[in-house]
Amino acid sequence: MAFAGYSGQAYAPAGDKSRYVLPPLFRKAVKESSDGRVLCLTKHDRWNCLVGFGLSRKDELEDQLDREEERALRMGRDFDRETRSSQLNGFVELPFDDSGRFVMPEYLRALASVGDGLYFQGGGRFFTLWNPEELMKMGDDWAAAKAACEALVGEVKAKRA
Repeated sequence: MAFAGYSGQAYAPAGDKSRYVLPPLFRKAVKESSDGRVLCLTKHDRWNCLVGFGLSRKDELEDQLDREEERALRMGRDFDRETRSSQLNGFVELPFDDSGRFVMPEYLRALASVGDGLYFQGGGRFFTLWNPEELMKMGDDWAAAKAACEALVGEVKAKRA
């Protein structure tokens, strides 16, 4: 079966030692996309969150660069292909275990203000990982994600109580 993309939402509280858990829905999709247990993470270029995907996305990055360069030229804007290529290919490859646990590098945690848990939001070819507080700062076009995040965080808190 071909990789169908990332969809859905999930929340995972932080573990000890900067460990986080890739929720089952996303773990399955990353495994399909990576032909194994490798999670690729990087900082989103516009939002204060992280972007996650599997290794198969590496093949798409050169095509994305071509599209972005073509669009910039059509619109008469400058395009620095080397800088953009470094941004797109600057992700880290993180192994995760059968339970989805992975250790997030401290610099990524700091870049995206990651705290006590991660909200996962499917985005098709990628998914985003949010500190819920940062997600709540987003505009009205994020209303559904905010509502899902609040509900999922509430469920975790209720289970702990």
